Amino acid sequence: MALPDALQDRIRRVKLLAIDVDGILTDGRLYFQADGIEIKAFHTQDGHGLKLLKRVGIHVALITGRDSPMVSQRAASLGISHVYQGCEDKLTTLRALCQRLDITLEQVAYCGDDLPDLAPIKRSGVGITVPNAPDYMHTHADWITDRLGGHGAVREICDTLLMSQGHWDAVLDTYLHGQS
Repeated sequence: MALPDALQDRIRRVKLLAIDVDGILTDGRLYFQADGIEIKAFHTQDGHGLKLLKRVGIHVALITGRDSPMVSQRAASLGISHVYQGCEDKLTTLRALCQRLDITLEQVAYCGDDLPDLAPIKRSGVGITVPNAPDYMHTHADWITDRLGGHGAVREICDTLLMSQGHWDAVLDTYLHGQS
């Protein structure tokens, strides 16, 4: 997807990708077993994209309004240490994380799909949502991914960040010639 030059410039400055979970890393549906255990489906390509970002030094954070052991497990399996669950005020959490990482909100790409994500989308350097988010979220985002939440949208973001920041050839080379 071709993004406007001004947006590409902001993407080049991103040092943190912060994302919501339900509706972004998942398709937004919640599954519960009869015993009350919650089940979530995560896209493996999204996970690999997040690992690639971490490999090139881009921080990754999960900021979600719900509490779920599945999120903790998925984050641990991906090596994501910035995990914030049960967040009612995502912008305050994001600001505190930026301070901890010594970066500005302008160096953040934030992806979310519903009203609790609106403030971080508007205040981040790159505000992102997905096609299956409500229409009113689309009007406030800088970028709407081509792929749906839970169906590769995060990988699309990761690949775009890697390409825009000049890491893509090195990533491909690693896989063409063996990982080091």
